[in-house]
Amino acid sequence: MPPALQRLIDIMAALRTPESGCPWDLAQTSATIAPYCIEEAYEVVDAIERGDVEDLRDELGDLLLQVVFHARIAEETGQFAFADVAEAVCAKMIRRHPHVFGDLKSASPDGVRANWETIKAEERQLKRDKAGPRRDRAGLLADVPVALPGLTRALKLQQKASRVGFDWGDVRLVLAKIREEIDEIEEAVASKDANEVAGEIGDLLFAVTNLARHAAVDPETAVRSTNAKFERRFAFIERELATRGSSAEAASLDDMDALWDEAKRQGL
Repeated sequence: MPPALQRLIDIMAALRTPESGCPWDLAQTSATIAPYCIEEAYEVVDAIERGDVEDLRDELGDLLLQVVFHARIAEETGQFAFADVAEAVCAKMIRRHPHVFGDLKSASPDGVRANWETIKAEERQLKRDKAGPRRDRAGLLADVPVALPGLTRALKLQQKASRVGFDWGDVRLVLAKIREEIDEIEEAVASKDANEVAGEIGDLLFAVTNLARHAAVDPETAVRSTNAKFERRFAFIERELATRGSSAEAASLDDMDALWDEAKRQGL
């Protein structure tokens, strides 16, 4: 094991040592630190999108810390240790790349992906067989994590269903579905039923995710890009208002709309 990685494992062990360790770290469970895994993964993606290599290095370290943290908690209860995590993923990568580590020949990326999915399906079936009738979740969609961000999970659910033919073959049908969902939102708004409105908005977001999938666009990446664009343009509005001795709180909507259009003209 690389010395730096072993040092990180040793540091986590020290933090989790009763009486001499850190009270905060000792109080944590896998459940309490689970949200940090999602947060750190997003920060890794953010560093990649910003092209900040130094920040990417740091954020990958933070993500690795989460892996070490969870592994240490599991080790303390005799479930598994960090080495078991590494061994498991090594075995999985070798198993899922028979064209590299075995005799299978597959020159195309599509062929590799198809074989990867076949092997994953076999692994899922083995897990179901091992779990037996006590398994709570089964079926094609069972391994799509519930904790994923909403748009990402919607995309993965749709991708899974599409592989067995449950899909529209024409993007125009997806667009028609989006228009249908918008009409249903209008009806729900008119009914003033908050639960119905929320449900119809969810249906619209799911349909828009479907459109993104058919257009080969990752919806999470697309919305992050739009978020960043909104931030840039709103910051422009605030700067321009400040040069006039005003602020967003004091400005009229018409003034802010005009500055928004100016930001668009400037390519912000």
